[in-house]
Amino acid sequence: MTAVISGEADIGFMGSEASIYTYNEGATDYVVNFAQLTQRAGNFLVAREEMDDFSWEDLKGHLVLGGRKGGMPEMVFEYILKENGIDPETDLEINQSIDFGSTAAAFSEGQGDFTVEFEPGATTLESEGKGYVVASLGEDSGYVPYTAFSAKQSYIDENPDVIQGFTNALQKGMDYVQAHSPEEIAAVIEPQFPETDLETITTIVTRYYDQDTWKSNLIFEESSFDLLQDILESAGELEKRAPYDDLVTTKFAAIATQ
Repeated sequence: MTAVISGEADIGFMGSEASIYTYNEGATDYVVNFAQLTQRAGNFLVAREEMDDFSWEDLKGHLVLGGRKGGMPEMVFEYILKENGIDPETDLEINQSIDFGSTAAAFSEGQGDFTVEFEPGATTLESEGKGYVVASLGEDSGYVPYTAFSAKQSYIDENPDVIQGFTNALQKGMDYVQAHSPEEIAAVIEPQFPETDLETITTIVTRYYDQDTWKSNLIFEESSFDLLQDILESAGELEKRAPYDDLVTTKFAAIATQ
């Protein structure tokens, strides 16, 4: 967001909550979301033992390695807990002090009873026999606009052909995802992840594929925007709601799907 606001970048790819924050801070040339890419949170709850009949109630009284306060992963986690009648403050202990990229290592070394992990952390813990994925935060939080492409309103107004061409290219990628298996997708993207073997990449892609992570189109729907603001409000990070019509344009994504 800093790069887009400063003009260092023309287009940004980020969590959509950033556009809400900057809008509410009074930005005049605010950043508008024009293409939503993912519609599910991409993190998973990992336990120390296999739990075939896991329910969120099972977290009561336990220590969970979470994300930083105010970060989207932590806010989604706490939103799910509240939706299941669990008080994040009193019913369990959430460690929010561990660096984002270090929670899997901390868990493998014995810290916590559960941990909230993105990939490849979740699959790595499973492959090492040190943890087991028992729940998907993406499935249990609903269709959240977790990531989207955005640009300043002035840039969109001055460069509609660039935005349209960029969105068209993204839609081709989504069309490929919808038309191919996780195995085929994993084989295509393997060169981008030289540190990860194909079997692991396939496992990760399959997990995201099965939970409907990627939108079949890039249209940023109002219902998702409302849910995002519900999550921010629930976490105490949003003082006033921002208008969908100001922060989202769907015209480029609509044309790209035609």
